[in-house]
Amino acid sequence: MKILLILWAAVCPFVFCVAQPKYEFRAAWIATVDNIDWPSKGNYNPESQKAEYRKLLDMHVQNGMNAVIVQIRPATDAFYPSPYEPWSEWLTGKQGRAPSPYYDPLQFMIEEAHKRGLEFHAWCNPYRAELQIGKSSISPTHITKIHPEWFVAYGGKRYFDPGNKQAQEYVVHVIRDIVSRYDVDALHFDDYFYPYRIAGQEFPDDKTYAAYGGGMDRGDWRRSNVDSIIVKLHRGIRQENPHCKFGISPFGVWRNNDKDSLGSDTKAGQTNYDDLYADILLWLKEGYIDYVVPQLYWEHGHRAAPYEVLVDWWSRHSYGKHCYVGLGIYKAGTNARWRDRNIIPMQIRDARSYSTIQGQVYFSSKSFLKNPNGWNDSLQQHYYKYPALIPPMPWIDSIPPVPPVINAIVTEGNAANQQVRINAAYIDKEKRLRQFALYAFSSLEDTDISNRAPLKLIPTVSDSLDYVLALSLLPQSGKELYIGLTAVDINNVESEISILQKLERASEKAEWETVK
Repeated sequence: MKILLILWAAVCPFVFCVAQPKYEFRAAWIATVDNIDWPSKGNYNPESQKAEYRKLLDMHVQNGMNAVIVQIRPATDAFYPSPYEPWSEWLTGKQGRAPSPYYDPLQFMIEEAHKRGLEFHAWCNPYRAELQIGKSSISPTHITKIHPEWFVAYGGKRYFDPGNKQAQEYVVHVIRDIVSRYDVDALHFDDYFYPYRIAGQEFPDDKTYAAYGGGMDRGDWRRSNVDSIIVKLHRGIRQENPHCKFGISPFGVWRNNDKDSLGSDTKAGQTNYDDLYADILLWLKEGYIDYVVPQLYWEHGHRAAPYEVLVDWWSRHSYGKHCYVGLGIYKAGTNARWRDRNIIPMQIRDARSYSTIQGQVYFSSKSFLKNPNGWNDSLQQHYYKYPALIPPMPWIDSIPPVPPVINAIVTEGNAANQQVRINAAYIDKEKRLRQFALYAFSSLEDTDISNRAPLKLIPTVSDSLDYVLALSLLPQSGKELYIGLTAVDINNVESEISILQKLERASEKAEWETVK
């Protein structure tokens, strides 16, 4: 059987494909609070919401993302049927009102992400309870109505008091419920533990400090409160689902070095440690979290928090856990530096220069809709042109799955549009499959995939593969070509490679022929 290999001019030389990162986390946040990203404000129709969400995911896939971080609990409410909290006002227009016609948005969002090969990270705000006191829609069943003594008002918003032990246990129950019932790949918290300071106002926790402070310095006591819920969440998530990751996206500065020699050479007005009472480094050192996404939303040379200083600092302070940098594409056009189309590409290149930085996350999804500074094009045509596997976490799982079994290869189409149909099966009964990874090699001596990016990642929701590959996507150099396939499990651990098919040709301009 002959195979004609047709290459489009737009396809890069194979050597360039090899140079791409094999492992890289590439994600975007999808914020639901106040309808920032999804669903659009006033859109309470389930079918229209679904269409919007699918369109968002398709855009992210086109841009080369391999994960989404979706806010499902923006203000002690729910984008899913919760036994603890009412439906979100940003989903249905009124807190406590269920979608009509009914559907489970979280189940839908997870399934749609997985169909596209995207990891789904469930983003929850830990302690925000009411976004605008007196203006937010609050259900009679909201926890602020049932246990008002757990909450404090600060800056026009209502928060759980992190020093209240009952409030902590309640939040842990909510998270356990999510992880136990839904196939989320990770549980994700943002930077709001104790809220950002407001000039002239002290966070009103005198009552709980008097009850539980035990003579500790108030700052140390507040940090211990945040540490304790992180430990409880870590244990709860692991108990409910050992494969579910736990990640935090903190403010970009842990501490300035004028306060602590371990801190960064920055002059941030507020920091995680001193103002938000979040000791991120402790959580990384102790293994309470699996990844960190510092929000590095500043440009190179920023007077208080330069990007280049902070990406270097975080690269040296992740303590063996994963670090993905948060990039602020929402700032496009806000000043002269953010009108420079090179700023995001430069930040990606800087992050990639550190072996201890494993990816990027973008805030937020709606910023991509207008292709700011042509950054969608940059991702599609250059930085994310080829797929990357999500980096595995060996402390969760390091055992590779069984390689796939190749059943058949069949050519289809005509000379102008030649295709190959690949049929394979995954027979490992011990490990769940996430996707197949497809590779191409110029010789059998060149089949080391330890540092080679796949040519194609093929998401699957079953243990079989029936996939049609356009031959125009394959490399053209040489007289031999080998197609290989691996299995990637739900923990992103990759199997050994199965060599699928050898192709030969008499000269580089001749037609390809399969070799049995």
